[in-house]
Amino acid sequence: MKRTSVFTWILILSLATASAQSHYHSQHEPEEPKLTNLHFFLHEAPGGPNPTVAMIAQSNLTVDVNNSSMPFGTVYAIDDLLRVGSEPNSELIGNAQGLTVIIAGRNTRPSVLLYFDFGFTSGKFNGSSISVLSRNPTTDTERELAVVGGRGKFRRAKGFALLKVYSANATAIIAELNVTVIHYEGRSEF
Repeated sequence: MKRTSVFTWILILSLATASAQSHYHSQHEPEEPKLTNLHFFLHEAPGGPNPTVAMIAQSNLTVDVNNSSMPFGTVYAIDDLLRVGSEPNSELIGNAQGLTVIIAGRNTRPSVLLYFDFGFTSGKFNGSSISVLSRNPTTDTERELAVVGGRGKFRRAKGFALLKVYSANATAIIAELNVTVIHYEGRSEF
């Protein structure tokens, strides 16, 4: 009988230990959010010897209802440079990669749908990025874009980016960005 009791206790302890080690998640205290303000310039080259914009699809509409140089339904791939300043030789801090879709249709003002991933390649946020998905009314002087996520030090980011065209011509568009994000730098709770 004594052997059975010892064996029973060993079995109970073994099962309790196995059960505790088989969890696929853990719980921890929630991390405090951080607020970060960023200021940088996006440098785009729609033309010239090294363009950062490429048309990848165009609508098959036979008539352009707006007589626009950027007709409704056109999709562009973007790989723009992010710099500290407006000068073309200012410090490079990353790039903005993504897509723009011309969504100005009948009876609407010119607008594009943007998806950008602002990926940082130097400084405090090296290896991190901020994701923007927003409508961009191109005739507005200053546009507010929605920050919908991020990775690295910008994990679970949300916020907004104010975009203002600093200068523009046929070969270069420079936009000033002021970005405000709430994010979590540590481990994810999910």
